[in-house]
Amino acid sequence: MSIQKTHNLKSRFLWCLVYGLLILLALFTCLPLVYLISTAFKPMSELYLFPPQFFVKHPTLDNFSTLLVSLSSSAVPFTRYIFNSFFITAIIVCGTVFASTMGAYALVKHHPPGSKLFFNLVVAALMFSPYVTQIPRFIIINSIGLKSSLLAVILPAIASAYNFFLIKQFIEQLPDTMIEAARIDGAGEFFIYRKIVMPMLAPAWSTLIVFSFVSSWNDFFSPLIYIKDVAMKTLPLALNTIASGGSGIGRAGAVAASAMITTLPTVIIFTVMQRKVMQTMMYSGIKG
Repeated sequence: MSIQKTHNLKSRFLWCLVYGLLILLALFTCLPLVYLISTAFKPMSELYLFPPQFFVKHPTLDNFSTLLVSLSSSAVPFTRYIFNSFFITAIIVCGTVFASTMGAYALVKHHPPGSKLFFNLVVAALMFSPYVTQIPRFIIINSIGLKSSLLAVILPAIASAYNFFLIKQFIEQLPDTMIEAARIDGAGEFFIYRKIVMPMLAPAWSTLIVFSFVSSWNDFFSPLIYIKDVAMKTLPLALNTIASGGSGIGRAGAVAASAMITTLPTVIIFTVMQRKVMQTMMYSGIKG
């Protein structure tokens, strides 16, 4: 019994050591976010201390008021940039989820003519860097008259080869017998897609929401190239004018506040969806 107790104590000690190490690593990975939030509330006197302070001692909201004054004008208020970013991101997220799930379901479960060729083209598109396709994309958008419109930013982001590939791999695992049973019972294809396919794909399209939201919300290049109207600028593009504008010392607090504003939505969306994302990663690991 003493040997068994000793073994149990050693086992518990090792597990406590492992969990303690994991907690320390988790806290360490949170340090950049904590520093980001702390810096956003630092007064000007603490922003330029050397060595720099990790935590704020005298928190203030002056940085956010400076940001509002810097970006607001009589023609384009700061809230307009926030609305543009949320509007574009929401349309892209909804569009890519619907297009990817509906297209992958039709391709996998209905086998239309040329489905293999189409999927091979999707796989081939994954091999190209997004920067390689920027010039052809610009030529196409300019030729169809979508330049200087929000559609120039929205439409290319909806058609994502990676998102389609991700959903297609999950739909292949759905049992055909369940879909056939629903058809025998008289269910239509859209009813099957909405009531059977989408609930079973919840981890996959939840992950898709996170990926699409993060990439769309942080997208700086597309609005910079295609949007010329100041009233149609997105938040990252507008905030960049603060970071690259003049009076860098006076605007350092506004830059810190803008970094917090642009980062928090992505952290929130991942926190809300993290359980579904982890299910997707675990499933992908098991299949691999």
